[in-house]
Amino acid sequence: MAITPAAYRTAVEAELGFDGLRAGADALVARITHVRDGIGWVWVVPGSRTVPEVRSSRAYERYATCQNAFRRFVVLLAKQPALELPERTAASRASDAAR
Repeated sequence: MAITPAAYRTAVEAELGFDGLRAGADALVARITHVRDGIGWVWVVPGSRTVPEVRSSRAYERYATCQNAFRRFVVLLAKQPALELPERTAASRASDAAR
C-alpha cells in the first residue's frame, strides 16, 4: 500500500520507524502530485529530510482515487497495534554505552 524510500541499517530501526509513523497517523498530511514520467497521481508524506517519509506504492489514474488511497492508508496505519520491543538486556545496554 505504501513504501518508504529511507534505508534502515537494521530491522529494529525499520520497525521503530514504522511505529513512529503509526503513532502519528492522525496528523499525517500528504502532498498529491502528478507523476513526472508517466500518467497518474501519487501521494507523498514529506519527511524531515530531503527523503519523503512514505509514499504511495503506485500511481493512480485519478486525483480523487489517490486522495482516497491516502485516507485508507491512514486508517489502516492507525489500526496497527503498537510495537512491543523485547526488554533490553544489561549486556546490550553495556555494548551501546561502549560505542
